[in-house]
Amino acid sequence: MDEPISLDERYPAKYWHMLDDGRIQCDLCPRDCKLHEGQRGACYVRGRVDDAMVLTTYGRSSGFCVDPIEKKPLNHFYPGSSVLSFGTAGCNLACKFCQNWDISKSRSFDKLADEATPEAIAHSAEQLGCKSVAFTYNDPVIFAEYAMDVADACHARGIKTVAVTAGYIHEAARRDFFAKMDAANVDLKGFTDEFYVRQCGAHLQPVLDTLKYLCNETKVWVELTTLLIPGLNDSDDEIAAMSAWITRELGRDVPLHFSAFHPDYKMTDKPPTPPKTLVRARQLALEAGLRYVYTGNVHNIEGDTTHCPVCNSALIVRDWYEIEQYRLTPDGHCPDCHAAIAGHFEKYTKAFGRQRIRVIPS
Repeated sequence: MDEPISLDERYPAKYWHMLDDGRIQCDLCPRDCKLHEGQRGACYVRGRVDDAMVLTTYGRSSGFCVDPIEKKPLNHFYPGSSVLSFGTAGCNLACKFCQNWDISKSRSFDKLADEATPEAIAHSAEQLGCKSVAFTYNDPVIFAEYAMDVADACHARGIKTVAVTAGYIHEAARRDFFAKMDAANVDLKGFTDEFYVRQCGAHLQPVLDTLKYLCNETKVWVELTTLLIPGLNDSDDEIAAMSAWITRELGRDVPLHFSAFHPDYKMTDKPPTPPKTLVRARQLALEAGLRYVYTGNVHNIEGDTTHCPVCNSALIVRDWYEIEQYRLTPDGHCPDCHAAIAGHFEKYTKAFGRQRIRVIPS
């Protein structure tokens, strides 16, 4: 039984239409939820009230933290800068391995302890010296109206915006949402439809469509993350096929992060990903032609380091989220061979480091 939608949860939502049978269809994502009065969608935060769609989490957050941008992960978007990160509750996927399940799978709103207007968030980011604001922890496409308003407030103050997302979104909403984003890290959770159906309750093709749109039709800076789960999406053949597709359809300069799985939520029967699996995956992706491939959630300085794709010089040496050495020129070139490095860079002073600061916008 759906939790009743209270008066203070009824922010008017976009992306829906009325069906002939009297139900409302949500047009935000490919789940196409069809709702009777009082029902919520699969994401749980979009629902029907009085023949209209509402967003129940507008202005309400599960928490705000200042993080290093590398934690999103984004290694080529103003490296060393800090980002104000926040999310809400709910998700439009049903990943059995969700690493933020206490937030994304929440069915009650006791998680939403912090309230903040878009202007308050932008003001806090500015006061804290953050280069950007990230919509993360749960998928921001489900609170698109809130995220887009925050993005407008941030841009008015010269602050960049980042979406950390699975990219499961329909065309019209996708166009509007990403028009407000400066960068995105997209979770490419696997490279078979079977994996998406069985493990995520979704399909692969809409994610591939989002990626092709972002990389080929927008100016959004894009990096990808794939969480490798032993026995499910970590075979050499699947990694090679995925890397070849990225190289062919998105381009060699799109950074790819292979991240280590740890048992959580509904997938506690699988072992953690061995570090050697990530090292092997990185090598396969490099052999497929990708220029920037990283490992995550394991201690591997080589896999954290940005190398020049022409002369192979170590340009940004990282130890976890700590930058140990930074050799890029302010305009993003290798100082040794002068090759341009893909991404967004500026004059480097001092990195934010691996710290995390809990904040409440005011």
